[in-house]
Amino acid sequence: MANIARILASGAGRQSNFLRLYSSAPKSYEFIKAELTGEKKNVALITLNRPKALNALCNGLVAEISEALDRYEADDSIGAIVITGSEKAFAAGADIKEMQPNTYAKCINTDFLANWTRVAKSQKPVIAAVNGYALGGGCELAMMCDIIYAGDKARFGQPEIALGTIPGAGGSQRTARAMGKSKAMEMCLTGNMITAEEAERSGLVSKVFPADKLVGEAVKLGEKISSFSPLIVRLCKEAVNTAYESSLNEGLKFERRHFHATFSTKDRLEGMTAFVEKRAPNFKNE
Repeated sequence: MANIARILASGAGRQSNFLRLYSSAPKSYEFIKAELTGEKKNVALITLNRPKALNALCNGLVAEISEALDRYEADDSIGAIVITGSEKAFAAGADIKEMQPNTYAKCINTDFLANWTRVAKSQKPVIAAVNGYALGGGCELAMMCDIIYAGDKARFGQPEIALGTIPGAGGSQRTARAMGKSKAMEMCLTGNMITAEEAERSGLVSKVFPADKLVGEAVKLGEKISSFSPLIVRLCKEAVNTAYESSLNEGLKFERRHFHATFSTKDRLEGMTAFVEKRAPNFKNE
């Protein structure tokens, strides 16, 4: 601790550099794996790692995802985050054994599942790379991400109805927004799974790849996003999310104001200047 104190006391610039390095330092988790990947190590890869439980989402796993996201959001060198599982299962649902003893009073008093939405609140783009089963909480986790890429054997579903309950982490809401009322009703009222191809046709998934190529393609997408201005990426993400959650008129006004705001940034000037000068831009996140 004394060494850390000396570093922090040596000046703001060195403190900032220390915190950036510390935030991305390798860390051991119980339920996930977290690492930096891509040619420039500017994409974070979070892998769900409960193989015996098909990556079922327990409170500990969700807490570790949240902690990893906190670390990666604090690191300015990281431009995008990929969340994946195994080829057999992205996440086969919430941990029912952990959930089964809950009571209504406990759910209300602890605001059960409220802390499961950290992924949806990420300011950096999050890409879900879904292989195998994405069911219940697993499907909800994928939908909290900004973009979903799927392996060709992926299966999506909201089977809570068969357990005497309903989706609780956004399943009924995000499926309706992504795929429309009829398809969402069918998924939630029957518990039936849909294939990756059906998910792509319905608008739930952006692209489908062979299972063994999926994570690599998701990382490539993260690298491309990371090549742009992080500041502008954040503004653009906010604009799309506003379209998802508001009326057209409100969204158009929000978009226009964010567009206007880019003209106060150095990165907008650099991007347009580079285009005019026919060279690659050098964004500074300013």
